[in-house]
Amino acid sequence: MGNWVVNHWFSALVIAAWLGLNIFLFVLFFLMFDRDEKYHYTRQLLGSALAWARASAKCLNFNSMLILLPVCRNLLSFLRGTCSCCRRTMRKQLDYNLTFHKLVAYMIVLHTAIHIIAHLCNFEWYNDAQQATDESLASVLSELHQDNGLWLNPIYSNTTTPLYVAFTTIPGLTGVIITLALILMVTSSVEFIRRSYFEVFWYTHHLFVIYFVGLVIHGIAGVVRGQTAESLKEHIPKKCEPYYKEWDRKRSDHHCKEPEFGSIPAESWKWVLAPLILYAFERVLRFWRSCQKVVVTKVVKHPSKVLELQMYMKGFSMEVGQYVFLNCPSVSHWEWHPFTLTSAPEENFFSVHIRAAGDWTESLIDTFEQQKPKTPRIKVDGPFGTASEDVFQYEVAMLVGAGIGVTPFASILKSIWYKLQHADQKLKTKKIYFYWICRDTGSFGWFNDLLASLEQEMEASGKAGFLSYHLFLTGWSSSMVGHAALNVDKATDVVTGLRQKTSFGRPMWSNEFSAVAAAHPRSVVGVFLCGPGPLAKSLQNCCYQHSSLDPRKVQFYFNKENF
Repeated sequence: MGNWVVNHWFSALVIAAWLGLNIFLFVLFFLMFDRDEKYHYTRQLLGSALAWARASAKCLNFNSMLILLPVCRNLLSFLRGTCSCCRRTMRKQLDYNLTFHKLVAYMIVLHTAIHIIAHLCNFEWYNDAQQATDESLASVLSELHQDNGLWLNPIYSNTTTPLYVAFTTIPGLTGVIITLALILMVTSSVEFIRRSYFEVFWYTHHLFVIYFVGLVIHGIAGVVRGQTAESLKEHIPKKCEPYYKEWDRKRSDHHCKEPEFGSIPAESWKWVLAPLILYAFERVLRFWRSCQKVVVTKVVKHPSKVLELQMYMKGFSMEVGQYVFLNCPSVSHWEWHPFTLTSAPEENFFSVHIRAAGDWTESLIDTFEQQKPKTPRIKVDGPFGTASEDVFQYEVAMLVGAGIGVTPFASILKSIWYKLQHADQKLKTKKIYFYWICRDTGSFGWFNDLLASLEQEMEASGKAGFLSYHLFLTGWSSSMVGHAALNVDKATDVVTGLRQKTSFGRPMWSNEFSAVAAAHPRSVVGVFLCGPGPLAKSLQNCCYQHSSLDPRKVQFYFNKENF
């Protein structure tokens, strides 16, 4: 538990503050609508369902205000840049933007369910009050001011049905539309659909426009009402309620005017206006950037159906580990997909490596392989910041790439090569451990030349111990292992041709972390991963287990690429 706190105390604090604000808003407005004299007569018709509906509505507004902020990529990149001098604990929170986005979405779903159930109950009780013929308080309230706009019960007819209310009133119709949009967005966001049918996820998520339009319009009709301020001066509910049959009778000993009611002002727009304006600027900036001319300077076909695109765009500036969104109009006009940059900031071009992993990527690779009659057009949006930008903020870094997940570290390793060539004195990092896990031998060919160049450069500059890299092959045969064993005395590896020998199987992470902790007993170690979820859990657990509770001793901080 102590080691978990070392890595996640600030994240837990942020989540606790967010949950605390949700609870505070819910309780505050629940009590307001449950006790405020203004809603005394409304409660006579609706009971506690009024408070449940209004409290959940406030929390819906609050979370709708937050939901867009974690997906404002330019805002996050700006904050990451302005926080470059802040503690790494602060910067790390930006890497959990999608996690927070999902948590906020789940909270919206929860309060939507509460809001819908409460209003279904409200409608039934409105209907019951309208149909009552026993001269009860509820029936009297339902008959008040039906012709002058000061009414309390929005149901005027005994034949009104839920279906009629749902599709003929502004709150009903917008409520149905909002709920359907929310259901489609949430269900299409599950990992299986997002991974296997990205287009479904991509298109349905743009229903957020309908969601926000419906949210802003939803409350303008003012169906749920409270007593007006003027009426409260002449009609005090606690004093006048017992004599409701004598209201407006001048000869009564307890003369009370009939209460008058007004709508609750729509407030959703006040909550979401600023985030919507910010997001609109975000989209305008993305559109402007995507219109800039991109020149594909080189196309390289790598093993295992991986395509490398080297490109140039005027004014393009990047940092290590960043990513861009690519669009190819020849494949799809609307689809944008994220790819990590594999070039270094010191190079005069930027590059990405694209592996065939779905319909869009396969079509893109096929399009470039044909190149008829000319090189396909590419649009670029970015670059955007990621956790890997902070790699040079650590004295010791562990880089773990699985398959094509090596791409952000290719950028880092290239940058290191340039820094070593120019003897960069600002380089804070003293040691890098690089782990590359691949399923087949062809994958190692993507960056073999880079690793070979790094070996030579570090030896020539007297920094042979700066980079320690380990290659792991998970898809192997007994004959391959036998061949490697026969050539174990050779200076270079039989699989990659590099000096570092390839290991067969998966790393024993506990042993690796123990070795790093022993070699750097008083260092802060940054662990960076671009790979699958199960591997992330293993590395996270190792970070917890091997971080010392003493802040003066070794600390492991886990960082993962999130798109």
